[in-house]
Amino acid sequence: MSEPRKRLRAEFRKNRSQRRRRKDWSDAIAADEGDELLSSQRVGKDELSRKRTVHGEMIADAAGEKIVLDVDPRACLRGRVLSIHGIAHFVAAEDGVVYRSAVRRILKTLQGDQRHAVAVGDHVLLRPAPGSDPPEAFIERVEPRHGCICREIRGRQQVLVANVDQVAVVASADEPPLKPNLIDRLLVSAEKGRVRPFVCINKIDLVDPAELMPLIGVYARMGCEAIACSATTGAGLARLRALLTGRETVMAGQSGVGKSSLINAIDPSLSLKTGAVVRDTLKGRHTTTAARLLPLSGGGFVVDTPGIRQFQLWDFVPMEVCALFRDLRPYVSLCRFPDCTHTHEEACAVKGAVADGRLDQRRYESYCHMIAEEEEPS
Repeated sequence: MSEPRKRLRAEFRKNRSQRRRRKDWSDAIAADEGDELLSSQRVGKDELSRKRTVHGEMIADAAGEKIVLDVDPRACLRGRVLSIHGIAHFVAAEDGVVYRSAVRRILKTLQGDQRHAVAVGDHVLLRPAPGSDPPEAFIERVEPRHGCICREIRGRQQVLVANVDQVAVVASADEPPLKPNLIDRLLVSAEKGRVRPFVCINKIDLVDPAELMPLIGVYARMGCEAIACSATTGAGLARLRALLTGRETVMAGQSGVGKSSLINAIDPSLSLKTGAVVRDTLKGRHTTTAARLLPLSGGGFVVDTPGIRQFQLWDFVPMEVCALFRDLRPYVSLCRFPDCTHTHEEACAVKGAVADGRLDQRRYESYCHMIAEEEEPS
């Protein structure tokens, strides 16, 4: 006898219920004028409760809590999401076929903080549509995730990529100018998502490489590997190739830093589209418009992502930010006050380490900026 399926009461988004025609205009005007409402307003049940019973279980993965629906695996194929273009999700199934897939409505309408139900890199169960040419399918379930890079957009969570081993935080020495604070934000997000990070500074042929050594030394001292390379001259590409081979890596960074150019230099067979920066502003052109999971000829996968101009941290408590800074973390337990924020308190070990030169001043200022941003009321 098969085990009984688990039943859960799940919340759905507000836009699932149909919009009702408004009939309380006179009461709204009376309320604005300060008159007491004389009649009661009835509200439909669907306006008060948006819960339904679904079959599945609540799990907690790298992206947070979510409901994993119970589906029949015998009628589905397992696959990996390669890219997403609007409502079209391209999934490589275990039979070797790439399906153009749509997401089930129940997955999209389940209440949650995520902006999209499916992300590039997700392992999914999909049900092929019989007789479709080209092959089409429906995504029935998203499997639990690990190794996610997430950010906040308009109060909701956006999963940039899921199920990766490491993140290459790509920056450029020049054109566009180097942004160390953006590097710090991506490193913190990687620590939060339990993804191994390393820093890759491209376009070193445009500057004197000696100017980058202090910054590279800061990341090296805290145990984060930093590579200075050039997709044009080939400097440092051998080390980058060794780090990418056999692993699943996401390339993340601002527009124009050369993420696609570095991937082309590592594996020329991919022939990714690239573009030059805008000379007037020295900013990228968003040549890569959607994240794509790409197999490397030497083994492993790499995810090429669109450029990031702003990176808002998702689901961060100010008290935990310091623990996600590798170089600040050893000093946290040495502070006088257990709830020290390391910004204004006396007898703060973190501030003392900065004053003594044991911690980098710029990294500490980057931490203070994140704390101030997280403490602002939303």
